Amino acid sequence: MHRIALARRYRPRRFDELVGQDHVGSTLSRAVESGRLAHAYLFSGPRGIGKTTAARILAMALNCDQQSEGEPCGECDSCQQIWAGRMSLDVIEIDAASNRGVDDARDLRERAMYAPSDEGRYKVYILDEAHMLTSQAWNTLLKVLEEPPPRVIFAFATTEPQKIRQSAEPVLSRCQRFDFRRLPVEQMVAHLRDVLDREGVKAEEGALMAVARRAEGGIRDALSLLDQVLSFSNDSVELADVRRMLGLVEEDQYIELLRLCAEGDRAAVFPYVQALVDAGYDLEEFVRGLGDSLRATLALKLDPNTDVAELTPESRHQFVQAGAAFQETDLLRLLVAVSDFEAAGRFRRSAQPRTQVEVLLLRLASLDASAELTELLEAAGGPGAYEPRAAAPARTRGQPPGTPPAPPKPAAAPPESQAAQQVEPQAAQQVEQQVEQQVEPPMPAAPPPEPPPAAEEPPPLAEEPRESQAANGSATISRESWLAALDRARLTGVAVSLRGVDVQSFSEGRLVLRAAPGLVDDLQGFLNDVTRSAALRLELARRAGLSADRLTFDVQPSGARERLTSEGAKKQQLSSMVAADPRLREAVEVLDLRIKE
Repeated sequence: MHRIALARRYRPRRFDELVGQDHVGSTLSRAVESGRLAHAYLFSGPRGIGKTTAARILAMALNCDQQSEGEPCGECDSCQQIWAGRMSLDVIEIDAASNRGVDDARDLRERAMYAPSDEGRYKVYILDEAHMLTSQAWNTLLKVLEEPPPRVIFAFATTEPQKIRQSAEPVLSRCQRFDFRRLPVEQMVAHLRDVLDREGVKAEEGALMAVARRAEGGIRDALSLLDQVLSFSNDSVELADVRRMLGLVEEDQYIELLRLCAEGDRAAVFPYVQALVDAGYDLEEFVRGLGDSLRATLALKLDPNTDVAELTPESRHQFVQAGAAFQETDLLRLLVAVSDFEAAGRFRRSAQPRTQVEVLLLRLASLDASAELTELLEAAGGPGAYEPRAAAPARTRGQPPGTPPAPPKPAAAPPESQAAQQVEPQAAQQVEQQVEQQVEPPMPAAPPPEPPPAAEEPPPLAEEPRESQAANGSATISRESWLAALDRARLTGVAVSLRGVDVQSFSEGRLVLRAAPGLVDDLQGFLNDVTRSAALRLELARRAGLSADRLTFDVQPSGARERLTSEGAKKQQLSSMVAADPRLREAVEVLDLRIKE
């Protein structure tokens, strides 16, 4: 006995029977009733939601003898013939995917010039998959769309209207466009329930919900899946049968995975994936369901009372409990990782999809190894907001590996009267500690100052002798020390430009530099940026006996250069040689030599 599929048997015959497309059906029925018809319509939207069906109903309503309030009767010979897609003189349905060339479009244009078979009828051309037409074919049809013959209507159905915009944008302005929507899960379940009631078949609510979710908003796909389930079970539709037939993963598997992620049990990932493979689950379907499960968990975490239509009341409670072990930001990061995995498309192209899934799950289970940016900022912001882990003490330069680091010396507590005078920020102290660990202690630039005379006041802080030394003018910064500081700071990007500047003077923490006029602004901006120039500041401050926050820079343009002579070039070359060789520079300074050759 021949049995008609559910998708064909319950195909709508009237505008008000279009499921989930009320905005389309009501508009078209009123247009037919009032006679305000367009000569071209464009029906766009995902597959299986009624675009071609709406075009057929429009053709039926225009040619139905018993039409009432813009709705076709669906029972007369004309309606039956059009609805079944049989040959008709006035309604021509064309597959644009196989008739997409210029010759096909030219033939269609010539046929459109003929009048309908009867004076009261309309000639309707339905072009399915209209985006497959070539640009030349659209240009051929453009004229007939601009000035169509009387009582001729075109209906274009497409899933990709953007392709029509790219190949033939003028066509869109000559059509009335209707965008068809995907059906929500609740409406899909209600329609499937109505179909099963007509068939006299019982079904579990969870089974219908699983079918509706798998259809992804397409009513035709949902009816086809339901027909397949009925062939499998016959008497009733149960959730276990739907999962077994469609390869869906049980929600308990996702609950177990959330537990593994919450505990950070990375060792259990491989047995978990092995169990999925042994059970015969499709790994691609597993990843798709994982994204849905994480989305539902996050939604319930944000609002436990939110309506998540994809979940049954039993599974809803389980996901609420599973989400209690996570923070909202943790679930968001898990969902982003799965979304990026699906968007990359590596799973479908990979020859080892199982390995890809295992890597993904290992990333999800390694949540405790990642950190939020806000936590890092709080850790750098100061004590009280966040207590970072104590860092291991650094090994002293020259100390052999394996030797335990020396215990840090206890810092002397500052007097209460001077406790408020500590002005260096914590961030600068951290940078200074890192530089001190990487840079060897420099040679003293000047002999140590004379010890201060005894006074009745308490001994000053460690910073005070250096500041007093700089104030007395006993410490200075020469070009040689400037170049040495650049070498120790290991700068990148502006190091070449900084080596070309001249040190003019240094007084009371103010270092005056001379540079080419075109480099003044860039160098001044770099030196004023405490973060970028932190290493150079600390090195210069150490040589000058200052704290880093007391050091300022003033970059001034150098004067017009004199014409370089052979004697001047020789002097520059000798100066550069002395500056580059520390031993030669020491000999020149100690012995008061002057190099001639």
